[in-house]
Amino acid sequence: MRTFMHNRLAVLGLIVLTGFVCCAVFAQWVAPYDPLEMDLGNKFLPPGSEGHLLGTDNFGRDFLSRLIFGSRISLSVGLVVVTIAMVIGTFLGLIAGYFGGFPDIVVMRLVEIFYSFPFLVLAVAVMAVLGPSLYNVMLVLGIVSWPIYARLVRGQVLTLREETFVEAARAVGASNSRILFRHILPNCSSPIIVTAAMQVASAILSVAALGFLGLGAQPPTPEWGAMLNEGKRFMRNAPHLITIPGLAIMLVVLSLNFIGDALRDALDPRLRGIEGQ
Repeated sequence: MRTFMHNRLAVLGLIVLTGFVCCAVFAQWVAPYDPLEMDLGNKFLPPGSEGHLLGTDNFGRDFLSRLIFGSRISLSVGLVVVTIAMVIGTFLGLIAGYFGGFPDIVVMRLVEIFYSFPFLVLAVAVMAVLGPSLYNVMLVLGIVSWPIYARLVRGQVLTLREETFVEAARAVGASNSRILFRHILPNCSSPIIVTAAMQVASAILSVAALGFLGLGAQPPTPEWGAMLNEGKRFMRNAPHLITIPGLAIMLVVLSLNFIGDALRDALDPRLRGIEGQ
């Protein structure tokens, strides 16, 4: 905690991210209006207008309210995507690294197949088949993201499985599942946590990109990528419709990256040793 708190960018990122998370959790109380409520008589109001701090969109909907509810969707989808990828990748990485042989060959060949396609191109191709939907986005991004965790965990397990504490656990008759989940997995947790923090930012960007392409959340759902897609038609007369969601995405992604960098420094024992010297 001391190492993390000494990183000023990480602390700033944590403050910004906490603000967005609070808005997402308490959106129905924080948002001044219903994000779907239309008022065609007040469309395209600029930011700072009376009663509408961030203005209104092309349907007269309060843009601040849509941004707040959009944070709930973008952050929750990012967390779900990373959770799916982390569970699948961690499990397969444990199996491949611990048992080796045929399971290792199968998992690594699958990883190579997934890495042979550009990440976003593969996601777009699958989404084009399944159809645009927020649930499909979470499923597809989670499935195509697991190789990152599989390779990471496999590398950690290959080192840890020869350690003395694992040999001692085998000597007293511990089962393979107990060794994997009680002894090896906890010692892999630090790099997994750091990678997950980074990948939440990547997942939010990917969700926004698919939403911008029309393959994610569909109107009138207030999702940041979909809001960018709707606002791009009015860039000249209402630039706030595209700049504000873009700034929100940028702030969240930067905050998560700052936090991930600080977690890596705080959880890496080699870096702690250097700092101690």
